[in-house]
Amino acid sequence: MTKFNIKINKDALILLLTILLGLLAGALFMLAAGHDPLLGYEFLFRGGLMSLERIGNTLATATPLIFTGLSVAFAFKTGLFNIGAAGQMLFGGFCATAIGLTLELPKPMLLTVMAITAMVSGALWAALPGWFKARFNVHEVVSTIMFNWIAYWIVYYFVPSYFKGAFETESRNIPIEASLRSEGLSQLFNGSYINIGLFLAVVAVLVSAFILQRTTLGFELKAVGFNRYAAEYAGINASRSIVLSMMIAGALAGLGGMTLYSGYATNIQIGVLPSQGIDGIAVSLLGANSPWGVLAAALFFGVLYSGKGFMNAMTSIPPEIADTIIATIIYFAATNVLICKLLDKIKSKDRNKGGN
Repeated sequence: MTKFNIKINKDALILLLTILLGLLAGALFMLAAGHDPLLGYEFLFRGGLMSLERIGNTLATATPLIFTGLSVAFAFKTGLFNIGAAGQMLFGGFCATAIGLTLELPKPMLLTVMAITAMVSGALWAALPGWFKARFNVHEVVSTIMFNWIAYWIVYYFVPSYFKGAFETESRNIPIEASLRSEGLSQLFNGSYINIGLFLAVVAVLVSAFILQRTTLGFELKAVGFNRYAAEYAGINASRSIVLSMMIAGALAGLGGMTLYSGYATNIQIGVLPSQGIDGIAVSLLGANSPWGVLAAALFFGVLYSGKGFMNAMTSIPPEIADTIIATIIYFAATNVLICKLLDKIKSKDRNKGGN
């Protein structure tokens, strides 16, 4: 119990230090540009949190990021770098949208079918890069980037051909029965676009944490991530674990695509790879690749994304400053091993002093 608590506290401390260093760097950027950093941060955070409506919008913004962050983190646990969450999200979201625009079913049944479709299509889209990695050792970074663009062009062809809306570049709006938005939930947050995809995201966090920490499957996936050959020597089927890990990562991203196109938005646009897929890498890194860390990091990013427009409206600070802060936080998150070593060094010094 003690070791578990220490690990959690250390991860939380690293997350906090990473964010503080990013915010400090952002303050320096603002000072260098001749702006007041305290005023900038005041409006940045007020923009994401100052009212129920804005809190609801922040949660809605964070919802797809939770899924893509989980997708990247789950693959990381098996030693894989899933840079294809954008394509899996796009393909899963497109298949769910196609179901929503085609079938006429009661809302609970239609949403269930759409969710299953998004998960299955996302999982199948990620299975091939996983199989290429397991069978031919094709690096997953290369194959998943290629699959991102294949998904991009598939959607680019099918939306205008079969689901065209008012404009050539977007699909028809999904009907109310296929929308994740709930009037009661929206009214609870004073008309925000929060949707029930948030509850799906929390369930996904719980399930991911349970699989990774409490099941034999999670143990095998992590063992392959630590050392594939040692895992094989111990009798674990590494190839099966790699494919399965990619499929779970794809299913999470696919479900995130459904929450994006039928919850956050109301249709699907062509010519755009969802940025949430790439942002999921940053969310995963900041969250130390743990499901609970991903949840916290996604909520933090949701505040930044929701608040940067308000900061720009209320001050002369450009929204690019907020993007710079996010990029800096990502940089510190990617190098958090240095923070980890610094904490270990401080802890070691304290122990030596205590011993003396």
